[in-house]
Amino acid sequence: MNKILTSIPDVIVIRPDVFEDSRGYFFESYSRSKLFDIGIFYDFVQDNESLSGRGVLRGLHFQLPPFEQGKLVRVIKGAVLDVAIDIRKNSPFYGKWVSQELTEKNKLMMWIPPGFAHGFLTLEDQTVFSYKCTQIYDRNSEKVIAWNDPDIDINWNVENPNLSERDKMGISFNNFLTPFIYK
Repeated sequence: MNKILTSIPDVIVIRPDVFEDSRGYFFESYSRSKLFDIGIFYDFVQDNESLSGRGVLRGLHFQLPPFEQGKLVRVIKGAVLDVAIDIRKNSPFYGKWVSQELTEKNKLMMWIPPGFAHGFLTLEDQTVFSYKCTQIYDRNSEKVIAWNDPDIDINWNVENPNLSERDKMGISFNNFLTPFIYK
C-alpha cells in the first residue's frame, strides 16, 4: 500500500499494490498491519456497502461523539467523487474539503478520520461503494451538512443530484456547532 497525501494531511488516499495478469487481478483491500505502517491506527467494527445509480449524492454525513466514525472507503464497481470536510474546531483546515475520484479501475481508497463529514457523488450507473467504519452506526448520532452549502462551496460538478429526503434537509455549515476538536 502506498500513502498519497492530500491537502488536508489527516485525509489519506491509499493506492494498494495490485497484481494483474491475463486471469484478472488481486489486491489486499484491507491489511491492518499495512494501514498501521502508513499511520492509520484504527480498528474497524462495521462494513457497509451501497449500490447507486449515476448522479446519486450521499452526504455530507457524520456521527456525533461518542459514535464518531472514521471511514476507509473504496469503489468495488463504477466510480464516485468522494469528499471529506474537516469539521474539527481549531483545525487549520476547519471548513476545508478534499476530493478524490475513486473508481473500480484505479482501485484507490480514501481514509477519512473521525471529525470529518463525508459524502460522495456516483459518476456511473450501478456503482457499488464500500466502507469500513471505526464505530457502529447510531441513527440518533447521525447528522448531515447540506451538500450544496455555499460556505463550503464544494465543486460537485452537478446541478440536480438524486438525494434522499434526509440529505435534502442538511444543516448549513455556519449553523453547525461542532463537538469535534483538532488534536
